Amino acid sequence: MHKLSLLLLATLLTACSVNPVTGDREFMLLSGAQEIAMGEKNYAPMLQSQGGAYDVDPALIQYVQSIGKRLAAVSEASLPYEFTVLNNSVPNAWALPGGKIGINRGLLTELNSEAELAAVLSHEIVHAAARHTAKTLSRGMLMQGLVVATSVATNDSSYGDLAVGSANAAAALVTMKYGRSAELESDKHGIRYMSKAGYDPQGAIALQKTFVRLSETRDQDWLSGLFASHPPSRERVKANIKTAGRLPAGGKLGKDNFRIAMQRTMDSKPAYDAYDEGREALGDKKTGEALALANKALALYPAEAHFHALRGDVRLVIDQYDMAVTNYNRAIGRRGDFFYYYLQRGLARNELGQTSSAVVDLERSIELLPTAPAHYTLGTINVDRGNIDEAIKHFRIVAKSGGEYGAAATEQLRRLETQTRP
Repeated sequence: MHKLSLLLLATLLTACSVNPVTGDREFMLLSGAQEIAMGEKNYAPMLQSQGGAYDVDPALIQYVQSIGKRLAAVSEASLPYEFTVLNNSVPNAWALPGGKIGINRGLLTELNSEAELAAVLSHEIVHAAARHTAKTLSRGMLMQGLVVATSVATNDSSYGDLAVGSANAAAALVTMKYGRSAELESDKHGIRYMSKAGYDPQGAIALQKTFVRLSETRDQDWLSGLFASHPPSRERVKANIKTAGRLPAGGKLGKDNFRIAMQRTMDSKPAYDAYDEGREALGDKKTGEALALANKALALYPAEAHFHALRGDVRLVIDQYDMAVTNYNRAIGRRGDFFYYYLQRGLARNELGQTSSAVVDLERSIELLPTAPAHYTLGTINVDRGNIDEAIKHFRIVAKSGGEYGAAATEQLRRLETQTRP
């Protein structure tokens, strides 16, 4: 038998483990420790690429975390579970390997009860506990000769589109489709977790019915969010009804609790709607409209740093670099740990000829999330400074990312390498 075939056969025979949720023996090439390490490594980049933490409503984050911990306590898998709310209007939720779980502000505003929130979180808990990502990766690793391809860009956030290098791995882990059996398994055991934690399973059924209705109307926000990786179906609704029928009737719905917890976020929703419209207008190069919408969002809710950054982005586009820097300063003053504000301020400062300050900002942005614009701009700055080897390092990172920046970096590399090695 061929040597590679023997290796693969040996891998098949030894790489089986017990699914802690179902008790079934399953093919798995990743250990539990490797999964946890993978989740921890990709958690911070995932938060950055999805808009950052929704820190303007800490009480809501604590509320979501308390429900997540209550549900995780009934899981069969002892993982370092962590729950957070993302400052992102797209309706989505995700789980990284090892129990790092996120839910977007945009999904929370579409829910109607604590039981529905529990249904979302318990579903994601099962994905982590049942090792669905590891199982999917294991199949891919075997098919590709034990090599995992992780350079997949997220479609859930314009911020994520900027990421390069290993930062793309986080997007790959949460945008991969689990498959029909994994979704049904997460529904089934997620409802069981809900019931054990004291929630009414009817919340999960109501949630899936809503998802099916929205998917049939083909709402674009939903299609680019939760439905992309967790496609709903009438089959899932029927299976949920069947599962709930085997569980004790009743339990907590928590509509009033949920309404109270969401009050501040719902009050600020018109401001975020204006911001989202402003982002869309700026993408369509309607700078006047985008600035008006940014100002409207700030008038409604001045605490949100993203709104100041949108105002800065408009002014960056129309070459008002000094004013853009002022706007990014205000954003950073409100949220000092988000890559985008440093990236954009660095770009504005570079246009103003403030090269040293630009480098500090761009390098800080890369520490938080490596992006093509930051690396490319640092490459051009190093070319101007005569640091050709350093410039080449930056351009090589960008060249692998594709797109306009990738093409421009490839051309820069061709020119520089021709100069250095004619």
